[in-house]
Parts: sequence; C-alpha cells; structure tokens
Amino acid sequence: MNSRDAERQELELAIERLGSSTRPGRLLVYLGAKYFGEQLDQLTEFNIATEVFGRSAKTFDSTSDAVVRVEAHRLRKKLKEMYEKDLRAPALRISLPAGTYVPTFTMVAEPAALPVEEEPVGTPEIPGRLARRPWPLAILGLVVLVVLVVVAISLQRRPRNGPPAAAASAIAQPAAVTPPPGNQITELHVMSGQDRSEVIDNSGVRWTADRYFVGGGQWSRDSGFVRGTSRPFLFSNWRTGEFGYSVPLATGAYEMRLYFITAERPGAEKLGGFNVFLNDQPLLLAFDVAMSANGADIADEQVFRDVKPGKDGLLRLWFSNHVGSPMLNGLEITPGVSGKLKPIRLITQSTSFVDQDGQRWRADDYYQNGFTSTERRKVRGTPDPELFGAERFGHFSYAIPVDRRGRYTVVLHFAEFYYGPGMPGGGGVGSRVFHVFGNGQTLLRNFDVFKEVGSLNVVTKTFPNIEPSAQGKINLVFEPVINNATVSGIEIIDESR
Repeated sequence: MNSRDAERQELELAIERLGSSTRPGRLLVYLGAKYFGEQLDQLTEFNIATEVFGRSAKTFDSTSDAVVRVEAHRLRKKLKEMYEKDLRAPALRISLPAGTYVPTFTMVAEPAALPVEEEPVGTPEIPGRLARRPWPLAILGLVVLVVLVVVAISLQRRPRNGPPAAAASAIAQPAAVTPPPGNQITELHVMSGQDRSEVIDNSGVRWTADRYFVGGGQWSRDSGFVRGTSRPFLFSNWRTGEFGYSVPLATGAYEMRLYFITAERPGAEKLGGFNVFLNDQPLLLAFDVAMSANGADIADEQVFRDVKPGKDGLLRLWFSNHVGSPMLNGLEITPGVSGKLKPIRLITQSTSFVDQDGQRWRADDYYQNGFTSTERRKVRGTPDPELFGAERFGHFSYAIPVDRRGRYTVVLHFAEFYYGPGMPGGGGVGSRVFHVFGNGQTLLRNFDVFKEVGSLNVVTKTFPNIEPSAQGKINLVFEPVINNATVSGIEIIDESR
C-alpha cells in the first residue's frame, strides 16, 4: 500500500467513526474530497459554508456567520479525541491545523510494545480492540512466516516507486474475449490507475475509477501543480508497466483521448518512450510524453478519430515497453462522426455553456499562463450575450489537442471589456494591441479589438487550413504589444469532408 492509499484508508475510517451524516463528518468528507482531488484552492470559508452547511451564496457573510470556523474547531477537537481514545495505535493521524482548512496526514512513530496480559474472564470485548491473549510460540512463528511470504510476493508484483526499468516487450497481449450481447457501452471516461470515487469535471463529464484494464499496476504521483489542464485530478495516478484495455464497445465510430503526464521532474527529463497499439495496429510508436507535452509538469492529450471496435466487439489497447515503461493517466471514448473530428469549442469561463443552437462550449482548458476575468459581462453582436462575456488576458497560449490527420479551421472570438469611454481602463484606439500566432503562422498582427468594434461588442476572426503540429496540437500564442492580449472563445473545426 502506498502513502496515498494509506491516507485514503485513514480518511475513510475517520469519517466512519465520526459519522458521515454528522456535521464534523460531512465537513471531513468535503475536505478530503478536495484534498485528494488536488483542489486545495477551493477550500475557502465561502465554499465550505455554501456547499457543506447550506448557506446561501447570495447572502453568506463570514464576518457575521462563523459557522465554518465553529465547525472546523469542532472537527479539530473531535479528531484529537478520536486518536486519544484509539486503541489501534495508527501509523497515520489526520489533523486540521489552526488557520487552515487543508487536512494534514502525519506519520506517527510506532509505540513501544505493551506487556501481554491475560484478559479477565467475562470482560466484554471492545469493538476494534486487538485481543491481548498470548499466542503459542509455534502458531505465532507460523503466522509471521505466512505474512513474510505474502509481503514478498506482493512486492514482486506491485510497481516500484517509479516506472520500472525499460525492457524488451516480453508480455503477450491478452486474448480477447467476446463480450456477452447487450454489455457493450457507447461512452467511457476512466481515471487510469485510480480506484477512487467518481469525479465530475467543470464541463459536467463524469469520470469513474479505472476499469476494463488488463495487467499493469497502480502508481501514485507526488502532489504538484499540473500545467495545461483544468482537470488536475486526472493526473494524480498512473497505470504503468505493460498493460492493456479491452473495452466492449457498441458498433460505431468513436473519438478516443489518451491522457498523460511524464514521471520526470522539471529539469531532470531523460529520453523515454513506449508503444501503444489499437486493435493490434500501431497507434503511437516510441511515444515520449515530456517531448509531446513540451515539459515535465505539463498535461498531454492525444486524440484519435474514427476509432472502432474489432470484429469481436472489443476496442483493445496495448501499452508496451520501448525505451521507457508505458504509463497512462486517463482514457476517454465518446461517440464520434465517421471521417471527422467533432468541433472543439472553448469559452474562457470556469463552467460549460450550451448556446442557442444546442452546441456545447467546454470550460476553459489547454491554456498556459494568463488570467481570467472574475465577472461576466453581457456583450453585443451575438445571440448568446453571456457566451463570450469573459476573457483570458495577459501573455498566454493554448495547445489544443486534435487528430493529426487533416487540417482545421480556427475561429477566435474577442470582445473589449476594459478599454474605451466609460470603461474601467478609459482610453480607446491603441489602448490594447496584440499579435496572435498559430502553428507557425501569423494569424493577427497588431490587432486592436476596440478599433474594430468598440467596447462590449463581439468580433470574430476565422483562419482556415491550419495544419496540426507533429504532436497533434493546434498551438495558439497571444502576444501583447500594448497592454494585454485577450480572447473570449475558441473553436477548432475539422475541415475533412
């Protein structure tokens, strides 16, 4: 069991002892979910008050309502009392340090062994208490021997604290088994190497624990910031080793997305690569995650259209060694369109949006650097005034993953929220000027939104025939000339017919 699994186990036990329906228990459930979801920035007094204790998001005022501080103090006290009375002598203890809502897991030194006593006859047994009756030495020795053998076997089977050394592929792909009729699925979103509960991302997609895998092992990633994604929870674990997936898919064409992050530390990258096969055909050869992502702490996503199950009704993936050991953080399969990648639509907001045409715009993703506006403004020039009512601004970029085949039309939507008469920044023409580059092409030079349409009006620019990079990305760079660059929405449309 790795440290992360031990922490989860201790959290579940603490919640059970506190009672998941009690106020301290509900608070610990919430804090634990954010901790393991790597969403510590969401552990604010406002979020806890509104999401745990039912306070109104419109009227809650922390200066007059101390519910969160009171309940956090009560939880600290309950945890302390629980461990003082705990007869298990746990190796881990959970605490909530004063001044923070982030739970802390602390290793506890093993206590000295207590003298063995005879249990008085008739003494009621305490739930959770270890029996203290002495064991015969022969039985005790046999138990110790069995435990050592089990531990030795498990250590041979489990992945090490890091990817296994590269080796030639010696593991045969598992034989496919035809799924029973009616068991085929049409959509899959799994967190590879994770057995945690479901997570719903900011675009409303439900991610489940790992399933349909064959071989490999789980490996936890040390906590740390992941750039280039709005879904950091996907990258807290890997499935690693040589492994595969056998997914029972209904007949049809699908889009498949594979999610990766390298195990290397920034500045300590080394050459690595592994192979991925789809239905016995090569999909990625000598694939190097850090090279594709352009960094060791950057999320990478590989996209494939026209993915179909084999004649046996299974979509079969196999990950094998090349220079390095394979690893995968997430697998996503969704219904597609034959011969074409479905449009990718992003808005610079924290939640998804369905426009008047029924088109879903995903929450902001695939960006690096820049800032997002804290409020939405109604803009003119669009049938959906709230769709482009926010912005990402500064000096920033996007690396939007697409299928490598074909070419794409890039559509950019802009609005001026800050400059112009009556606006917070004042000024007018020339107050904001910037360039936009896309995969080696200059898309916009010295672009001035206000000069084009004034303030709070949407202007759209379209750029056809953009070829993806070798890594399967549409790379967009927004470079300031005067003040900050800005964008409010991005569309990537496959030109394939």
